[in-house]
Amino acid sequence: MKAMDLEFITSCRTTVICYDHTKLTTTGFNLTTTGITTKNSQHHPTGLTPYIERQISLLRANGRQRTAETYRAALNSFRRFNRGRDIALCDIDRDVTGDYQIWLRRRGVGDNTVSFYMRVLRAIYNRAVDEGLADDRHPFRHVYTGIAKTVKRAVSLDTLRRIRRLDLSRRPALEYARDMFIMSFCLRGMSFVDMAMLKSKDLCGGMLYYRRRKTGRMLSIAWTPEMQAIVDRHRGTEPREYLLPIIRGHNRDTRTAARNAGYNINRGLKQIAATLGLDTPLTMYVARHSWATLARNQGVPLTLISEGMGHSSEKTTRIYLASIDTSELDHANSRLIALL
Repeated sequence: MKAMDLEFITSCRTTVICYDHTKLTTTGFNLTTTGITTKNSQHHPTGLTPYIERQISLLRANGRQRTAETYRAALNSFRRFNRGRDIALCDIDRDVTGDYQIWLRRRGVGDNTVSFYMRVLRAIYNRAVDEGLADDRHPFRHVYTGIAKTVKRAVSLDTLRRIRRLDLSRRPALEYARDMFIMSFCLRGMSFVDMAMLKSKDLCGGMLYYRRRKTGRMLSIAWTPEMQAIVDRHRGTEPREYLLPIIRGHNRDTRTAARNAGYNINRGLKQIAATLGLDTPLTMYVARHSWATLARNQGVPLTLISEGMGHSSEKTTRIYLASIDTSELDHANSRLIALL
């Protein structure tokens, strides 16, 4: 934890920032937050920041790193809204959450991101209510906590070929980003986090074996010359624990290392999209959806597509999983790679 964060948390032990609604005005999207005032509390109500920090510590101690990261993201966002100052849990009400939602939307935050922050804060608030630290004032009743349908983006076969054949030999950072994009496609649209966690030992006898982190399912993929070419192009001089050059060195915080690498790769992909004049923003997820779309367009059965991507939530997939021949799936994948 940063020293500045520790200093901030320490200051919250004796001082609580209360939300004075009589000084906050909201007119359309013209929001002014001049109503944050400081007062010394006789009852020492629990502040939101130290409470969340405590929950994050407990989550990390229990190995729940991903949930801890979502709590951190929500806290950081709310602190920016509240100008870095804390608020007592008992002062969170519909006015606070409503103003926070307006603040988010003014900054161009989409519906699903608004919902993400609100749902995380609601879970934290409900826990605090259960612990008797605040009365339930139902502060999240009138803010958006749903899930909006997003447009799934895929690129055409012609665009995939242009990306693959683009000469980036003099721009190694962009070549690396492009190669990770193509590798995801070749690996049946494998998610980036699964790619990052692949170990060199997972490749054995011409087959790649891995467990999908999202579902826990064990999957296998036939290894192809196209995949090997990408690995060889980015192979270092020293033996490597991880199959792909995403988590480098001896970084123990693999989640953070993978996330940072993903940011850099997506940044490179945006530059590639600009170079090619593409209308569709390129991200690692586009590779995954492009594989599924192209497979469907090539007549690959839905059950094979679902199996290839490691899906486990579709009823149709569950019915047909037992009868799927892995060799048929590998043949279908080889046909798609050959199209590039």
